Amino acid sequence: MSDIQVKICGLSTEATMEAALDAGADMVGLMFYPKSPRHVSLTQACKLADMARGRAEIVAVTVNMDLDGLSRINELVAPDTFQFHGSETPEACAAVKVMQGTKIMKAVAVSEKADLEEAQYYAIVADRILFDAKPPEGSDLPGGNGVAFDWTLLKDLDLKKPYMLSGGLTAANVAEAIRLSGARAIDASSAVERERGVKDNDLIRAFIAAAKNA
Repeated sequence: MSDIQVKICGLSTEATMEAALDAGADMVGLMFYPKSPRHVSLTQACKLADMARGRAEIVAVTVNMDLDGLSRINELVAPDTFQFHGSETPEACAAVKVMQGTKIMKAVAVSEKADLEEAQYYAIVADRILFDAKPPEGSDLPGGNGVAFDWTLLKDLDLKKPYMLSGGLTAANVAEAIRLSGARAIDASSAVERERGVKDNDLIRAFIAAAKNA
């Protein structure tokens, strides 16, 4: 079994959270974005975070959220990490890291090699960079669209911070994605759903097993 870290993002029920934890997920993502079909309320998030605490890293995923909202999540849910998936600046990421006392993961959208330059600025302040495919035209979601980018763009990337690969990963292609990108951490959301926003226990288990055995 490899040392690949796996994050299952957009979990919203106790059953799928338990499936992810039992299957060996290293990180679990809770989505705080009302436009997303994976959005959870603070009440739901508290229950799910309590299940995961001590078993996996709890990641609160937000999109251009104000400081009051972030503080509320931090107070009630107590995530280990905030994942910023919007247009947050490096300065804003640094401020939240200091004010909230959490780790920061910043998503960077990729479609070509030039997009990787943006990651260098965020890597100065973020604890981890998440590389995701740019959303398709017309999508109102910055992530979770099931779209992949050219994984070879990440090969030999010198970021000096850990990074995670996301976008279009499935149990069938995750081993190839790891091989081509060199990523040691991967993220899945739509690939482990039986319908949009509805996670499937068997797909979660299959994805984690495929990644861990890559």
